[in-house]
Amino acid sequence: MNTNSPIYEGDVVINMVPQKEPFVMVDKLLFSDDVKTVSGLTLKEDNIFSYNGFFREPGLVENMAQTAALRMGYEINRQKSDNNGELKGAPVGYIGAIKGLKIHSLPPVHSELVTEVRFENEVMGVLLIKAFCTCNGNAVAECEMKIFVKKD
Repeated sequence: MNTNSPIYEGDVVINMVPQKEPFVMVDKLLFSDDVKTVSGLTLKEDNIFSYNGFFREPGLVENMAQTAALRMGYEINRQKSDNNGELKGAPVGYIGAIKGLKIHSLPPVHSELVTEVRFENEVMGVLLIKAFCTCNGNAVAECEMKIFVKKD
């Protein structure tokens, strides 16, 4: 897995998730395959979840959920022929449950958060994921989530 150069970044990534600024917590798609997706986020001082020089717990949870949304948006856009060439965002999802949340440390602003999400199962529009965040190679946060995907 090469996560050195993003597959997509910036506005392209923002258009793949249902959230809009200032609530977007992913800015790079680093890797995605059938099971795993890896996102990046440059942590900025003006992020709504940054406080006293650190990216706070709610932002970490939201980043993990948005990495799952980014995967869905990426998969939708891989079949561009169905989209008439237009970039489409992921469907809206809601965090239904968080299990085993561990915050190992708070990452400092001006650093890069890298989040890996593994898709364990999907049943009737409910995704079960395992997520793991790192910053500068150090563990930051991890959890399992159930995400309910809104049907159109």
